[in-house]
Amino acid sequence: MTQPNTLIFVDLASDDPAACATFYEEVFGWRNDHRPSGVYHRMVPGGNFPNPDGSDSQIGNLHIGIFNAANTRPHPNPEGVTPRNLSHNGRKARVWIMVGDGQSYEDILGRAVERGAEILWRDHYWKEFNGFNHAFQDPWGNEIILWGKAGPEPKIPENYTKE
Repeated sequence: MTQPNTLIFVDLASDDPAACATFYEEVFGWRNDHRPSGVYHRMVPGGNFPNPDGSDSQIGNLHIGIFNAANTRPHPNPEGVTPRNLSHNGRKARVWIMVGDGQSYEDILGRAVERGAEILWRDHYWKEFNGFNHAFQDPWGNEIILWGKAGPEPKIPENYTKE
């Protein structure tokens, strides 16, 4: 049987991969694997995807890479190729992060802002996927959406926007 194409990584651009990796290490508590330091960093959230009964499956949580926009690796040309700058304006990929049980989106947003992030929105409920979400842009222009499970009978606070 043919295997599906599998998403294995999402990379975030930065002009300072080491600082960007430290940002995510401090905001989310992820392990920072510098491979090599300043060129490419792999952020490892730890833990495993849950089974339907809530126990850990054998599948580890996905990782995020952080690359240097000035010379994106890997690439066949050792000097890399243009563009070599970050994209702060316009639409781009967004990364969705599930807020872990026992974690607080307020704490995560607070740590992100303390380290230079900008809040894009907060306190929103999306009925289609039954989740609460909040978003920030990191200091390098990457958009991060925090997602929280609303549960089987969600109680949506009055101050939340809804769609």
